Amino acid sequence: MAKKSGKILAIDDNRDILFALRLLLKHHFSVIHTNDNPEKIPEILQKENYDVILLDMNFTKDAISGKEGFFWLKKIIEIDPSSIVIFITAYGDVENAVTAIKEGATDFVIKPWQNEKLIATISSAIKLRHSKLEVDSLKEKQTGLKQMIDKSFGDFLGVSQVMNDVFAAIRKVAKTDANVLILGENGTGKELVARSLHQHSHRKDDVFISVDLGAITETLFESELFGHMKGSFTDAKNDRPGRFEIASGGTLFLDEIGNLSLPFQSKLLTVIERRQIIRIGSNRPKPIDIRLVCATNMPIQQMISEGKFREDLLYRINTVEISIPPLRDRVEDIPLLANHFLKIYAKKYKKNIKEINSTTFKKLQTYHWPGNVRELQHSLERAIIMSDTNVLSPSDFHLSSATSKVDDIELESYNLEEVEKAIILKVLKKYKGNISNASKELGLTRTSLYRRLEKYDL
Repeated sequence: MAKKSGKILAIDDNRDILFALRLLLKHHFSVIHTNDNPEKIPEILQKENYDVILLDMNFTKDAISGKEGFFWLKKIIEIDPSSIVIFITAYGDVENAVTAIKEGATDFVIKPWQNEKLIATISSAIKLRHSKLEVDSLKEKQTGLKQMIDKSFGDFLGVSQVMNDVFAAIRKVAKTDANVLILGENGTGKELVARSLHQHSHRKDDVFISVDLGAITETLFESELFGHMKGSFTDAKNDRPGRFEIASGGTLFLDEIGNLSLPFQSKLLTVIERRQIIRIGSNRPKPIDIRLVCATNMPIQQMISEGKFREDLLYRINTVEISIPPLRDRVEDIPLLANHFLKIYAKKYKKNIKEINSTTFKKLQTYHWPGNVRELQHSLERAIIMSDTNVLSPSDFHLSSATSKVDDIELESYNLEEVEKAIILKVLKKYKGNISNASKELGLTRTSLYRRLEKYDL
């Protein structure tokens, strides 16, 4: 007879009872642990999870009332509310049985037990435990998902050869569970690539969780990613799953991974290697099943050579690399993207704007687009809001003349970092150091602009 999966803990101060349970149950269930000291229960449950706990109702201090059993039942449920506890007692009166169920026990077995009945009771209890864990997991996921509203996103569009290469890579990789690293400047659509990978994978019916690591402070890193237990720190008022737990079964997208400090790179590497997390305030590892997709706009290889990024972490996250070209390298996609955003925002703002004239397209295609597709999207939205005509013309777009053409930028080299630094300096000068206005002009968030200022020591 094949053993059923199931991890059983038996607590009884009678060692003969424990021996009999081990002898019977080892032929039917995969793991049987026993202990004759109920004082050890908290220590045991902090280290291990059990499907079923067989608990003696009466220990030597209090032979027949069952009070000790009820005391330890409450302790067990405090430690793990999903615990399945079956009382075992030689004094099986109805009153104790009803009280045990009211206190949170699942069932009640009388000594001496009938072997077949005990095995059937434990088997049913294991099924109940699995159902409770599944319900708890769904509830936690639902709670976590309510806290992070899914960002809306448009279709991932392009007709250029470089974008066709990106689409081909997505089609090849999506069907696998390989970890993917997406490289590209801000605003190029790295999250859209991650979502496309998820939507074309076997995990598409489960969750896609996006995490901006650049927006998470170091003090909240572990809590946000790995979760915490109630009371583990001052503001921990409830148990809370981290992003890894919420994403289990689906895809976890870690954006701006290049911003992680070395200590947190190490913690992340450990989780990826072991495929399990431990919540803050707990000693229990929880298994996770995720498809990991990461992204960065930073020069990872250079960071490795400078000792700023762990090479072993890079090997874990970049089984496949997908590079997204900047908009200036795919200008033939600009008409397609502009018309796409035109339809969206004309409808949103109830404007009767049907087209963009050819002169406008030429202007859009000669602009450098430091903020890439995101900047193009914001420019279309602003133009539609401000326009009083049915056709968008060049005058509807207020693009920075400092970056209208690459040739207009006075540089000593064509190094991309030097170009970016020069653009930032020009825009900051234009707005007299106003970060909010400069970040809007550049198509960046304030946080992203501050990171660049620090990067270039500006």
